[in-house]
Amino acid sequence: MISFNAFFSGFSLGLSLILAIGAQNAFVLKQGIKKQHVFLVCAICALSDAALIFAGVSGFGYVVERYPIIKTAALWGGFVFLSIYGPRSLYSAFSASHALTAGGEEAQGAVKTALLTLAFTWLNPHVYLDTVVLLGSVSTKFSERAGLFGAGAMCASFAFFFLLGYGARFLAPLFKKPAAWKIWSFSSASR
Repeated sequence: MISFNAFFSGFSLGLSLILAIGAQNAFVLKQGIKKQHVFLVCAICALSDAALIFAGVSGFGYVVERYPIIKTAALWGGFVFLSIYGPRSLYSAFSASHALTAGGEEAQGAVKTALLTLAFTWLNPHVYLDTVVLLGSVSTKFSERAGLFGAGAMCASFAFFFLLGYGARFLAPLFKKPAAWKIWSFSSASR
């Protein structure tokens, strides 16, 4: 029963952390609605989370605390990226009157999409705090079952990203309305 408790605790905490609307989730949703490189985007997001969760559960949080330059570099990299992306999204949310439709615009190449996905993931300061620091810290409560806790958090990440990416098609009718996309863009840019 303790094994299930560790896994379920990791799954539920991991899911609660990833549910927040942010630039990465908005990008996954947008790609899902457009039906462009959905598997690639979801796989990059989930595998990146899995690597960071593994690092946190394996003790990388301790390394980050010991060498704060790592945390500082991640925070500044994320700050620069989000300082550019955030205002662009806010401007788009308020100035453009566009709807998002499946196949409504020319598809970006797989390489460009992969690079954007990696940027949304690895340059986001919240991802390090959530996966490496917070999940890594909580995993210590499970001592020898910390790996099961981490596996639960990884499963939550895979489930969330693939459900968001492939479930986005059901939200496509909603996002045909420009107001819906404006609200979503504003919400994701403000986090």
